[in-house]
Amino acid sequence: MSTTSPVRSRLSNPVPAEWHGPPGTIDPLDMATEQLRAVAERMGLEQNTFNMLAHFERTLKVAFPVRMDDGTIRIFEGYRVLHNTNRGPGKGGIRFHHDVTLNEVSAMAMLMTWKCALVDIPFGGAKGGVRCDVSAMSRNELERLTRRYTFEISPVIGPEIDIPAPDLNTSEQIMAWMMDTYSMGRGRTVLGVVTGKPITLGGSHGRRQSTARGCLVVILMALEKLGMSPAGARLVIQGFGNVGMNAALIAAREYGMSVVGAGDHKTSFCNPRGLDVAAMAEHAQRHGSLEGFTGDAESVTADELLLLDCDVLVPAAIAEQITVINAGRVSARVIAEAANGPTTPEADAVLNDRGILVLPDILANAGGVTVSYFEWVQDLQSFFWSEEQVNNQLRAIMSNAFDRVWSLAEKEKCDLRTAALMLGVNTIARAAELRGLYP
Repeated sequence: MSTTSPVRSRLSNPVPAEWHGPPGTIDPLDMATEQLRAVAERMGLEQNTFNMLAHFERTLKVAFPVRMDDGTIRIFEGYRVLHNTNRGPGKGGIRFHHDVTLNEVSAMAMLMTWKCALVDIPFGGAKGGVRCDVSAMSRNELERLTRRYTFEISPVIGPEIDIPAPDLNTSEQIMAWMMDTYSMGRGRTVLGVVTGKPITLGGSHGRRQSTARGCLVVILMALEKLGMSPAGARLVIQGFGNVGMNAALIAAREYGMSVVGAGDHKTSFCNPRGLDVAAMAEHAQRHGSLEGFTGDAESVTADELLLLDCDVLVPAAIAEQITVINAGRVSARVIAEAANGPTTPEADAVLNDRGILVLPDILANAGGVTVSYFEWVQDLQSFFWSEEQVNNQLRAIMSNAFDRVWSLAEKEKCDLRTAALMLGVNTIARAAELRGLYP
């Protein structure tokens, strides 16, 4: 840490290049590293500090066999990446998706580090995934895949090392299988090895709605800053899984907002007078998607959904949805990133020039990891909280994080994403400096 020279240039990828995304898409690890470099330069971080923050503590790649229902054996590829543990064990979700890559998982692990630091919880960033198509797998096949993947990564996870959680296409049930598999290897029940579990297996009240609820906390605070009332505010929600669906329900039921557009990976709908989100949620839960919904709604394309006239746009699906191609036509006043990386850097610049307020992902979707922290604490203590206690603590943490980000953005005259990253990076850099090097 003694070197005082400023950051001179962008580092090469800290992990082997394995980006296999569709042509024309951005390598997420390049994007995450570039974000770090930009804020490091702005903050005047030493080159040595930047080098430490840009690299990863552990990258595990596994290939494992799974017996399918028809008797054939398929080989699946999985990952678990640990970015930084200066402030505590790793924390991050597990995603099952046919497009999972090592670089994508690595980028999300890095962003998890800044996210945990931003909301001041004692975790570092981690992430994991398996390249698979869950829609083509039976429940039994999914269980066998989950258990074998858990066995493969079990040497590098644990309540004091690295704690997985649900993410894209993973659920409470998958977390239960992971906890059970890990526990069998330890000869005792280890509740704290994962979070996002069912309530009966050490899960936390409020965890399922936590990402959506945390996102709405910062949306309400942003609307207040802009002099806008939440009552009657018009929302468009892209993605109708756990986060998007709960955001729609909570926004309508608790805050009097009007959801004028919503969609998932199969279909999208709009109604300028407001959608019946309760009916949509019931349909989605019963059929697995919004496809076939017949309520008072007009069908729109996925592209059109993002451009609907609204006050708040909530991307709650996958990355790179708002790009330089459509950013100039987005009609929202506020964009709240409930998904990870839904806005590309080029689109960010366009939105900023147009005066559209972007609530960045490491702030807007931090409610999930915050309540995961609560669950981990409850598991370690074997003392569990009520949903009211969880929600009150979540509100306090998210409110404090928003205030800190808003204040720094005003002081630095920068956008909220830059301010959020500066707060997260500075916290980790300071922790690294205080700990020093061993030996």
